[in-house]
Amino acid sequence: QVQLVESGGGLVQPGGSLRLSCAASRSIFSIYTMGWYRQAPGKQRELVAEVTVGGTTNYADSVKGRFTISRDYGKDTVYLQMNSLKPEDTAVYYCNTRPPALKYWGQGTQITVSS
Repeated sequence: QVQLVESGGGLVQPGGSLRLSCAASRSIFSIYTMGWYRQAPGKQRELVAEVTVGGTTNYADSVKGRFTISRDYGKDTVYLQMNSLKPEDTAVYYCNTRPPALKYWGQGTQITVSS
């Protein structure tokens, strides 16, 4: 059964914005800290942001002040609002629990920041 589904990726110019969505099964969403991760070509997957069940957030230094993670308890969805995007933000973005569970990795959504 589908557990986590990411959407919202695309091509954007430097300085632009995008919002990613991750629809989660309630059994996951109601229990776990949720995170957004990304993997750029030739690099290891890294944690970008996380949000606890209680709403506490943490961010990688590289995205602080530009990205905002949030969770909608009515929709069982986690969002990542990305502003002031830079070419180095180009990557495939994934959502997963925090810490991540192997079985929940999906296809991710591609973000390309380029002029």
